Amino acid sequence: MDLAERYQDVGVIGAAGKMGSGIALLLTQELGLRKLSPDGREQSFKLTLMDVDDRALDGLKRYLRGQLRKFAEKNTVRLRELYADRADLVENAEIIQAFIDDALDVVRTTTDLGALSRNHMIFEAILENIDLKVKIYDQLAKQCGPETYFFTNTSSIPIGLLDEQAGLGGRIIGYHFYNPPAVQKLLELITSSKTRPDLIEAGKQIAADLKKKVIPANDVAGFIGNGHFIRDGLHGISEMQALRAEVGFAGAVYMINRITQDWLIRPMGIFQLIDYVGIDVFQCILGVMDRFIDDEKLHSDLIDTLMDKDVRGGQRSDGSQKSGFLRYEKGISAVYDLDRGDYVALDAVFTEPLDEKLGPLPEGYLPWRVLARDRAKDEKLAAYFANLAKSDTLGARLALRYLQRSKEIGEYLVRSGVAGTPQDVNGVLLNGFYHLYGPINDYV
Repeated sequence: MDLAERYQDVGVIGAAGKMGSGIALLLTQELGLRKLSPDGREQSFKLTLMDVDDRALDGLKRYLRGQLRKFAEKNTVRLRELYADRADLVENAEIIQAFIDDALDVVRTTTDLGALSRNHMIFEAILENIDLKVKIYDQLAKQCGPETYFFTNTSSIPIGLLDEQAGLGGRIIGYHFYNPPAVQKLLELITSSKTRPDLIEAGKQIAADLKKKVIPANDVAGFIGNGHFIRDGLHGISEMQALRAEVGFAGAVYMINRITQDWLIRPMGIFQLIDYVGIDVFQCILGVMDRFIDDEKLHSDLIDTLMDKDVRGGQRSDGSQKSGFLRYEKGISAVYDLDRGDYVALDAVFTEPLDEKLGPLPEGYLPWRVLARDRAKDEKLAAYFANLAKSDTLGARLALRYLQRSKEIGEYLVRSGVAGTPQDVNGVLLNGFYHLYGPINDYV
């Protein structure tokens, strides 16, 4: 069965979730375009979107309709060419609506896993839970054909484990989209020793069809992205705990978050990033990595404590940010104080003494959002980090220690075989986390 035939019957499991909905959108767009291509006009395409909640699936259909409209509005020239034989479509609005209707015609929604039994390719984006994934794949292995391909969006669970426990015979590949999948260009492609070569080639081609940048990772729990992020987060927690005795929990969270955003010139501070991913997800990934990686302790008592107190972060269904280490009301408005069990407002009375302890930012500092648009950013980053190395403020010392630890993590990922090259590590952080520079650099 060639890839063109596989595209005719595709499924997504967990389609109404945060990641699944983005994957569903990408596939709806791709199948909609294939349906209109010269080779696709005589073919039938079906995209089965499965989730456990009917109401969530109703929301997914509304989401797909709205996003398809935006996609069509940006691609009217291409769509006009595809609809060249439709004399009834004259205005852009008519072409846009025709594409929305044609793309949605391929979509079927269901709460029945059995409805995916005839799929040639299945993309899975359910909870990061080993037992649940094995249970789902075990059922799929029994009900699907022997040539069905499986693409798991897991961000940490070893692919070989899922393959072996569900008896998939090399028909599963790690296909780690980054959030949000419809926007993020990066895709980590993770293969086990048993992954079929034809599936690897298909995975690369599908990524190209979906306009994704592929970076390969080897089958070690956490892979490249979370292999760096989780360890980076643990370092931030450790540095925060060291400051806690002097400035309190809330003050230490504020200081380390500011160090990692401002001094390191990242799009988010480390605690804001953990909140964005979800403290519960961070804990889950920690648990997976700690289970399968023997040579280091990958655990955080603090994360467990926050979960016990129902401080979870993450995002609501509308995309708004839930409170975690930080509270989000028109930006970051407060920081959680574990000592008090409540949030402390980020007003001048709270922040000014902490900023004074950190000291001024080094000469040449520019915010991430400014440098991200600057064609001379590499030269400006080099000058800034040279000035950082000369500084002797608390902020500079913490930032340099953070940079060094980030580099050590990146080099470990290469040395231990998770990543093939330093460029692969840097590529994941540049493309998946929007960093302006990779962790393996000459700045430290």
